[in-house]
Amino acid sequence: MAYQKLGRDTSARKALFRDMVTDLFLYERIQTTEAKAKEVRSIAERLITLAKRGDLHARRQVAAFVRREQLEGSENDAIQKLFSELATRYSERPGGYTRILKLGPRRGDAAPMVYLELVDRA
Repeated sequence: MAYQKLGRDTSARKALFRDMVTDLFLYERIQTTEAKAKEVRSIAERLITLAKRGDLHARRQVAAFVRREQLEGSENDAIQKLFSELATRYSERPGGYTRILKLGPRRGDAAPMVYLELVDRA
């Protein structure tokens, strides 16, 4: 399996992906670099497919990866939102739950910036 290292060691890269996937599920749109978005996209798609299955084993697999972080002013965390809202929203969709929208270069280092967002978001 080929992947980009993104200038980080394994543990830092996994932590980055966990944080980004959690934020994507909570806020349904994140702004990041194109390289990071392409890596996070495959992880998010896999986790949404697990959530659509909805059984206990799938919930535990998701819980092993996604951080337990809550939305401000809400008791729902990312895992709860993934299994209750997002799994039902994408129940009829066979895949392709995310999209990447290009924004242009970042000021400072000209890294290509994008929005990574869930399709059919409110």
